[in-house]
Amino acid sequence: MSSAKQRAPIWEQTRLRGVELLRNPRLNRGMAFTEEERERLGLRGLLPARVLDMEAQKMRIMENLRRCATDLDRYVQLISLLQRNEALFFRVLIDNVTELMPYVYTPTVGEACQRFGHIFKTPRGLFISYADRGRVRQLLDNWPEADVSVIVATDGERILGLGDLGASGMGIPIGKLLLYVACGGIMPEKTLPVMLDVGTENFEMLDDPLYPGLLQRRVRGEEYDAFVEEFVLAVKDKWGEKCLIQWEDFANANAFRLLQRFRHVQCSFNDDIQGTAAVALAGLLGALRMPRVPSQLRQHRFLFYGAGSAGLGIADLIVAYMLKHGEAADEAEARERCWFVDSKGLIYRGRALVTDEKARYAHAVPAERLLEHGTAADGGHGNVAAADGARTTPQRRIELEDAVRMLRPTGLIGVSTIPKAFTHSILSYMASYQERPIVFALSNPTSKSECTAREAYEFTDARAVFASGSPFDPVVIRAEGGAEEQRFLPGQANNSYCFPGCGFGVVMAGATCFTDAMFLDAANAVAGMVQAEDLESGRVFPPLEKIREVSARIAVAVANEAHRAGYATKSGSGPKGTFTFEDACQWQYDPVYGI
Repeated sequence: MSSAKQRAPIWEQTRLRGVELLRNPRLNRGMAFTEEERERLGLRGLLPARVLDMEAQKMRIMENLRRCATDLDRYVQLISLLQRNEALFFRVLIDNVTELMPYVYTPTVGEACQRFGHIFKTPRGLFISYADRGRVRQLLDNWPEADVSVIVATDGERILGLGDLGASGMGIPIGKLLLYVACGGIMPEKTLPVMLDVGTENFEMLDDPLYPGLLQRRVRGEEYDAFVEEFVLAVKDKWGEKCLIQWEDFANANAFRLLQRFRHVQCSFNDDIQGTAAVALAGLLGALRMPRVPSQLRQHRFLFYGAGSAGLGIADLIVAYMLKHGEAADEAEARERCWFVDSKGLIYRGRALVTDEKARYAHAVPAERLLEHGTAADGGHGNVAAADGARTTPQRRIELEDAVRMLRPTGLIGVSTIPKAFTHSILSYMASYQERPIVFALSNPTSKSECTAREAYEFTDARAVFASGSPFDPVVIRAEGGAEEQRFLPGQANNSYCFPGCGFGVVMAGATCFTDAMFLDAANAVAGMVQAEDLESGRVFPPLEKIREVSARIAVAVANEAHRAGYATKSGSGPKGTFTFEDACQWQYDPVYGI
């Protein structure tokens, strides 16, 4: 329900008075309390005499933020605002989302996590440690809100591209849920960040006297799984199966397993696998509308640099899209459009050390091609039996550049967290055979990006279709032989285009399950918001200024898919209980002080 609707006067909403009221971030309005409110709530003398409305307060906040020396200072100041005046924080963020997103999300949130124990102030969310096993359900009762609809949970093992940060990774669930509210429209009191603290392998953290988590190495195996299961069942018992759990920044070894184990126990999804996939697919669908880019996925070959949960999730969604839209006869044919390079080189059929998840994308390569492009993995004598035992496969290590030259991909998708991996040699070669090469450098934060926006455009003679995980400034460049400079607005494949709207749709429908089909609908909704002027500027995503509308349209698509599939427990105002765009706009949280 939109908070813009008429409500009872604040003195009837709470028994808090005076200083206690000013210390409550959900109710505090600072100098915006009116004369009558100050009189009735015992605030006279506790505030300066002048009444300043929210617009004036916003002006002061933005002025102070722009004076900060560093981005981390801006992050700290914004979180401090959140902890004293929630409505004002979200109003400032919503109205300045393009400017402020990098400070509350990537890339600054990565630095905030690295220094979490040093900038930690007021707790936000639940810290559930392995020491709490056996009583997790009791811990949930300590949370003050009776009705929680969306949880973002992490164990901190794979924070962005920064690795294992343990309990300091709590900055990610906090940041994600800020975007659920600001970008999606979920009511803030219905969100809950959770840290599942099972220790850390980061010895720098363990040696830090201000590290906030358990001082032990990570719990693994059956004990770990039992702890996570206790958490899931506690959530289900406390808030029901409709309470959405977003799994965030779990290591690859756990991410797929936990998703498959619990997605049908509790409404849940993994943002790194499925959310990233939906955003990347949306970007690819936008790229297909660019001039001189083949307009169907089946006309492309994508080479992924990095074969973790993000890359495999993107490939799986590409396959699902191709099957749904008749671009492939079966999964095997669709998967042939996606190739992977991992830490041991190109993944091909018969290569050693390929996990089951990756083996789905291990394609046949003629032995002579391996000999032509690779180097012997064991010094020149490496042959192993092929999967069918009928022949032997040379064990050749094929690095990224050789894989590009062998496969001649039309799209290069970076999910490796290895900076500068997309070199001049690689990108210029792609531009030699592909008129508009697709270059998605998706690793976060900015320091981990496979290339910068400027490099992508310069190395391809201003012909790349580019998107990145973290934001880059506009690029002005003159193509070789061009008479005029061109200005490009790099698209950001930001997960905030997807997960806030997805969560909002689940809440709006009261969905009991989050299906893969919902992510296809989410990707289509994002791509449908890209306008001709966006494409002309080089952007394959809608501008962030439209993120609330994007989220509302995603929410409608997700809610209607839940309704169609029989997972919705609520009805919309449309025909036969379907959900409309007006429903989403009405239910979106709008941070105002009200009356």
